Amino acid sequence: KGAVAVAPGTAVPTDNSRPEPRQIWMAIAPYLIIIAVFSVAQLPFVKTWLGQVGSVTFAWPGLDITDSAGKPVAATKFKLDHLKATGTLLLFSGLITMALYKITASHGLRIYRDTLVQLRWTIVTVTAVLGLSFVMNLSGQTTTLGFALASAGGFFAILSPLIGWIGVALTGSDTSSNSLFGQMQATAAAQTGLSPVLMAAANSSAGVMGKMLSLQNLAVAAAAVGLDGAEGTLFRKLIGWSLGLLALLTVLIFLQSTPVLGWMVP
Repeated sequence: KGAVAVAPGTAVPTDNSRPEPRQIWMAIAPYLIIIAVFSVAQLPFVKTWLGQVGSVTFAWPGLDITDSAGKPVAATKFKLDHLKATGTLLLFSGLITMALYKITASHGLRIYRDTLVQLRWTIVTVTAVLGLSFVMNLSGQTTTLGFALASAGGFFAILSPLIGWIGVALTGSDTSSNSLFGQMQATAAAQTGLSPVLMAAANSSAGVMGKMLSLQNLAVAAAAVGLDGAEGTLFRKLIGWSLGLLALLTVLIFLQSTPVLGWMVP
């Protein structure tokens, strides 16, 4: 009585007393394990070994795409990294965490299944957007949009963060937004005389401000804390912060596109 179990053999008090040191270390252990696994994977000899053992490159079936010079496009080849992929390293971290928490294999599989069910629509959304980004990039649609947006001239420095913000708010993924709009941002920047590095960074940085409003993230956050149906409340609480941070970032990016803060951009 007075405590709730969070892992086999571990309990935390429900009052305001300070947890025991062991409880604190057990709580942060998964994060420390992730840091350790990823740090080891970045060691030169380990990184080289992972790349040699767990990497397969093959031409994607059914694709026959060439550039304007008639040469095959490199993006039609798919590189599958078995071992050094982020997902694989996270899987290793999860297995170590299971051993530390003494979670059985059956319990771990149930947790994995429940996580897949919880994130099923987010997974579908991200994969669909990534597929769309490949189609748009390889068909030239992204480049065409970049040329069209270049007509905004120097004003594009203000539009660029907004595009990134909308991209993540709609897709729920900064990766998806970068894949979808990154090349377009670089193309438009090159045509307007702006820094492609700055505009690509604007797409990603401003996208983070829109992530808090993504419907997928709101649903996951509400479900994680047992507040199903409270997504609307979260949205109303967050939209002011999101727009305010977007405005501040837009001002910073605009100043970085001018001589005022241009020295900050390499």
